[in-house]
Amino acid sequence: MAGNSDPLTPRAKIAVTAGKAVAAASRAAGRGSGSVIGGRVALKLDPDLLARLAQNLDVVLVSATNGKTTTTRLIAEALRAAGPVVSNALGANMPAGITSALAGGSEARYGVIEVDEKYLAGVARDTDPKCIALLNLSRDQLDRAAETRMLAENWREGLTGSKAVIVANADDPLVVWAASSSPNVIWVAAGQMWKDDAWSCPSCGGVMQRPGDDWFCGECGFRRPTPSWALSGDHVLDPHGSAWPINLQLPGRANKANATSSAAVAAVFGVPPQVALERMYQVQAVAGRYDVVQFEGRDLRLLLAKNPAGWLETFSLIDPPPTPVILSVNARGADGTDTSWLWDVDYTRLTGHPICVIGDRRLDLAVRLEVANQQFQVCENLDQAVQKCPPGRIEVIANYTAFQDLRRRVGN
Repeated sequence: MAGNSDPLTPRAKIAVTAGKAVAAASRAAGRGSGSVIGGRVALKLDPDLLARLAQNLDVVLVSATNGKTTTTRLIAEALRAAGPVVSNALGANMPAGITSALAGGSEARYGVIEVDEKYLAGVARDTDPKCIALLNLSRDQLDRAAETRMLAENWREGLTGSKAVIVANADDPLVVWAASSSPNVIWVAAGQMWKDDAWSCPSCGGVMQRPGDDWFCGECGFRRPTPSWALSGDHVLDPHGSAWPINLQLPGRANKANATSSAAVAAVFGVPPQVALERMYQVQAVAGRYDVVQFEGRDLRLLLAKNPAGWLETFSLIDPPPTPVILSVNARGADGTDTSWLWDVDYTRLTGHPICVIGDRRLDLAVRLEVANQQFQVCENLDQAVQKCPPGRIEVIANYTAFQDLRRRVGN
């Protein structure tokens, strides 16, 4: 850490003040948190502002296709055992949103920052992180995101020779290939449920062999590294072989994997696994995800799933049939306008659930469910879908903007 001297020049202070004023005006106008527009204005006034704000912080960057918001929140909670933390907890994960978040943390010691996969290399250059957590890479936002191997290549090039400690998922070949350019990597056996983006070797293009939990390329010898941290059932195994219980309020194996990576990151900063994992219990929901809300006299659990890997993980969380399920899909700018990814999701996992379909692209989803031989009803909105659902708690699964629509409708 660079010490406690004020890193901000007069120009930077003006930029911070202007950004906060614009963000406040955006909130007052009901246009959201204002963090992105505030950050854009601040960076326009001082293009080096992000680097200046990060100077006095020990920074952790978290990047992945799935799980980065939750993992960022878990790491932030763990590091609060060691000092004040500033974080972009609501998920504004591009440079403007990150700048806004750091501008609000003048007293912080640690910066725990979620970073969009496409911006990781640039944000790492600006913030000089002490640690970078890489969780997974899979297909997402097909209309504008690079193909997964290209993203991995961008990570690999951007992290070459990095001074940061890289905490990386040993079970994702794309992540391993990307992280292998770094001199200091801590490997975590966090698992990989979705494997459809990792059947060809990212190093040579050969076919990956995947016996059990292991993987290797039979052509070039690229293989799974030996992890020093691992998720084992309901425990985190640390590098000394000690097993620490995971006790989360967040559901599912994916969040236990997120907690395992978070414990490995916390250890880089001297926070012991027992302390880190105990603090993670405080996290009940993340930006509305996993919340159970009351609506029209019913309990609705809100679940976010943005891409095929996310939907696969989410299906493993929901209560068994005949629990009713509402699915909502949009294809707005923030989601990606290409809905062809729906065909990569195995909707036969919903067999036995009464299903209602809503959202801007409900007809696209209806065609996909028809092909998957599922029973469903297409509804105009959430209110109608809730009325048509049989009794019991309703699982509501939505992609990004559809999830935000639902939160506004239920007042969450």
